[in-house]
Amino acid sequence: MGAAMIEGHCLCGAVTVTVLRHAGYTGACHCRMCQRWTGGLFVSFDAPADAVTVTGEATRHASTSFAERAFCPVCGSHLWMRDTDREDAPYDLMPGLFDAARGIPLKSEIYTDRALPGLALAGDHRRATRAEYEAKHAHLEGDMS
Repeated sequence: MGAAMIEGHCLCGAVTVTVLRHAGYTGACHCRMCQRWTGGLFVSFDAPADAVTVTGEATRHASTSFAERAFCPVCGSHLWMRDTDREDAPYDLMPGLFDAARGIPLKSEIYTDRALPGLALAGDHRRATRAEYEAKHAHLEGDMS
């Protein structure tokens, strides 16, 4: 976690997110919950909680018993997904909020067998199907079929 500080904002500018350091790579998810939330696929990068500052009001939705998804209450821009089971849980931030995130490479992709037509991602990165990913993460409640 040594990538440089970046700052981003939602579509209307009501919410600004400043990240002091982050993982330096993105991950993608094709599960049904992420498809419903984003309209296609979820792409994010991780940043530790102590490295993230949010200015402005964000609306949080408890999307599972252990995680929340946040969005701008003014324009609806998606901001982050985050586990709620611990206070220091990292943020999974939406790279589209940050101009400087354009160069962050894709490192992994999950639920690849659930990808919507036309959204398969090219490149040499780790991939896992629904069965492969859920076998390693027993706490998951499924991907909403």
